[in-house]
Order: sequence, then C-alpha cells, then structure tokens
Amino acid sequence: MKVFCIGFNKTGTTSLTKALKKHRYKVAPQREGEKLYKDWANNDFTNIIKLSEKYEAFQDRPFSMPDTYKHLDKHFPNAKFILSVRDNADDWYNSFIRFHSKMFGKGIKPTTHQLKQSGYQYKGWIYDVIKKLYGTSDDDIYNKDKLLYVYLKHNKEVIEYFKDRPDDLLVINLKDKSSYKKFCKFLGHKKRLISFPHLNKTN
Repeated sequence: MKVFCIGFNKTGTTSLTKALKKHRYKVAPQREGEKLYKDWANNDFTNIIKLSEKYEAFQDRPFSMPDTYKHLDKHFPNAKFILSVRDNADDWYNSFIRFHSKMFGKGIKPTTHQLKQSGYQYKGWIYDVIKKLYGTSDDDIYNKDKLLYVYLKHNKEVIEYFKDRPDDLLVINLKDKSSYKKFCKFLGHKKRLISFPHLNKTN
C-alpha cells in the first residue's frame, strides 16, 4: 500500500516520515523527489509515477505540490493520502519563513538574490520553486497573501477531491494529542510510538 503525505512543507512532514519509517515503510529519499520539480512545473508526471513505483511512502516535493495527488490517485487506486496541516494559516506561514531564514537567509528572511544563489538542488532551485508554486514577484518573494492563498487553496482542494472517500484521506494536525492514534487507525497499524516525534522544529 502506497502512502502519500501531501501536506505542505512545515506541517510536520519530517515527523510523519519518522513515524512511517518506524512502521517499516520504505520511504522515498526526499532529495530524489525534489529533483523532479521541473517535471511537476511542466505538468509531466511520468517520472514522478516511476519514482512512486519504487517506494512505499512519500512526503514533501513534488508529492505535496498542487494537483500531484490527483495523478497519484489515478495511478495507485489503493493508495492512502495524508494531508498534514497547522493550527492556522498564519502559523504555517511564520514557520515557513523561520525555516527559510535559517536555511537560506543567515537568520533573517532571505532576499531574492540569496534564493537565486542558493545551491540546494541546483543554483537557484528554491527560487524557481517559490516563483512557480506561489507566483510571487522578485520585489516581494515571500508575499504573505499569495503564500497563504496557495496553502489554503491546496488544502481546500485536497479535502474537496476526497470528500466522498473518507477511508482514503486523513487530515491531521500533528500537534493534536490524538493525531498519532488517528494515523495508526487510518493505516491499520498497531501503535509503535507514544506519539509523533517532534522533528525539524525551527526556533
């Protein structure tokens, strides 16, 4: 059974990955998936499907990017999908900015120039992702309204897509005390942890 974590970055995806590994899922390497960003940007899901055939569980880009789940669902009709969310959209945005400040901005919100110079996957990869995903301009690369709009739109569309299939989608906030219990019930597993591990937290 395939398990696709389709919540945006900074919604607990690293903690979900740890839990999936604890439950003995073969999780796709994040960097291998991120290399397929341009395939997603070109609306070509061939290589994303091929990568999905090699592993059992998946998280972050490109699996969490808008519309990818629709193609995965059609190709893997018995797959399970987990949409991780935050308490509210502002909470997600603030966490996203803190993380990018740490990763790309030396402790403060990165400039467009810094993103263009970042060599994470290739030089400018994170700049390309933000521009394509959120549609922001160079003079306001982290425009809050646009980032919140895309985050909320993705969550709404996922929920709408699976609205008549409650056994196929779990919407989960990892901060909820009952979240790990819901996770285990959704996947049909006995508990292997007390709760979700709290990983990749950005202070």
